Amino acid sequence: MGALLWKLNLLFLAGILFSLKHCASHRGCPLAATLSQNHRVLVLERGGSPYGNPNITNLSAYGVPLSDTSPSSPAQRFISEDGVINSRARVLGGGSCLNAGFYTRASPRYVREAGWDGKLVNESYKWVERVVAFRPSMRQWQSAVRDGLLEVGVLPYNGFTYDHIHGTKVGGTIFDHNGHRHTAADLLEYANTNTITLLLHATVHRILFTTHKERSNSRPVAHGVLYKDARGTEHRAYLNHGTKNEIIVSAGALGSPQLLMLSGIGAGHHLREHNISVVLDQPLVGQGMSDNPMNAVYVPSPSPVEVSLISVVGITNFGSYIEAVSGAAFTSNGSEFTMFTPKIGQFSKLPPKQMILQAIAKAIGRIESLDQEALRGGFILEKVIGPISTGHLELRNTDPNDNPLVTFNYFQDPRDLERCIQGMGTIEKIIDSNAFAPFRYNNISFSMLLNMIANAQVNLLPKHTNTSMSLEQFCRDTVMTIWHYHGGCQVGRVVDNDYKVLGVDALRVIDGSTFNYSPGTNPQATLMMLGRYMGVRILRERLAADETN
Repeated sequence: MGALLWKLNLLFLAGILFSLKHCASHRGCPLAATLSQNHRVLVLERGGSPYGNPNITNLSAYGVPLSDTSPSSPAQRFISEDGVINSRARVLGGGSCLNAGFYTRASPRYVREAGWDGKLVNESYKWVERVVAFRPSMRQWQSAVRDGLLEVGVLPYNGFTYDHIHGTKVGGTIFDHNGHRHTAADLLEYANTNTITLLLHATVHRILFTTHKERSNSRPVAHGVLYKDARGTEHRAYLNHGTKNEIIVSAGALGSPQLLMLSGIGAGHHLREHNISVVLDQPLVGQGMSDNPMNAVYVPSPSPVEVSLISVVGITNFGSYIEAVSGAAFTSNGSEFTMFTPKIGQFSKLPPKQMILQAIAKAIGRIESLDQEALRGGFILEKVIGPISTGHLELRNTDPNDNPLVTFNYFQDPRDLERCIQGMGTIEKIIDSNAFAPFRYNNISFSMLLNMIANAQVNLLPKHTNTSMSLEQFCRDTVMTIWHYHGGCQVGRVVDNDYKVLGVDALRVIDGSTFNYSPGTNPQATLMMLGRYMGVRILRERLAADETN
């Protein structure tokens, strides 16, 4: 297979935009679809298609891709330097192909602080929701969590709404009433098929830069990318001539800062350590990395519970979000349902070292030997807003297929820890509420529930025997991810308010790496909205420039 040479207006890297786009994230697909209405777009996606994969499509198979650690998996495992097991998407549509499906908007305050146009934001949310958002069915477990939240004072009750409002609400879901997932890739149905080209299994290795020949001491200009296909054959794609053509990176909070560094934009000393030619010495690339800490308890139930993903959220006034999932721990084929159980959840991502695989096998053996009634129940979890604590990302090597090194510094700021403590205290009250009585054993104390999680291998952090005596220690020892990590190319530090990379021309980053903190209770709605929002903004900019000329 010979190398391909592309000439275009937008390139998406992901995920490119006008001439090129790199698009694995929630944002890339709606952005590419919007831009294709008036311009030629090439989308480069490092993963495969979500379509035809029942483990992605079916709610009943939720979590199965997260347990797949093969090179072709739509989920790529990574472990932060903190010792928390995590995943990043490797599929068209990004995390919307893997997550628990909860759909909820950012708060009006978030929109104002981001400097976005409120009217266009609302229009963009609605554009997304026409395709991927649904009202969930409310059954026993989720209803009990909702009523328990209200009973313990997470008020008022705001009913079903996509809006972010303090109190308790039922949010949206990207699973339809047949239990089928609708992902950001579905938004490509809006695309102009005559002007968009999508390449799967196309991994971008670096962005190519030139300079304006007519200027002296001019800034670097992005004008193409080097990528490899599934066979390892190298190709190049270039923007057409024209000052308005550009490359857009939408590779996510790990992929976007990693790609900038591999392309020579980052801290000069770090790039030189990896023998990368420095295009722009920008030490803020990879800084401000955050992951919202999540802690949970498993509540065994004396009554049968439905299989449910997150439908209800308690938006507290102290900075913690309370959510829940439920369902049988094992299906008929012997694989677990929830994201926290050994085979498909956090356990499944532990590395094969230090006797961990033996520990997992022993844990699974113990669980499988239990009576199935002992496995009925679900998880109630809390997620810290923000967060305030931040870390950083560095290159591990120069292979874009490998994960970079990332540190999130969970609970480094004591305010994050205090929010976790209050969130866990609220969960205890919910479990003890009258509304939740049908789903709890009265002889199992909250301390015992904490110990169940504390004694499990939910991360690689050292354990303490006194966890049940201290919610603070429980939060620290059992911290997990809910996959809402962000930062690394933040607005005002690496990109401007139009998401243009500072210090170079014809290059933008539009994804969660630009966020200073996570929007709403769950970010996917806002990520998809931002793709549409910025696509419309860019189309308007180009139209205005054409009229001026």
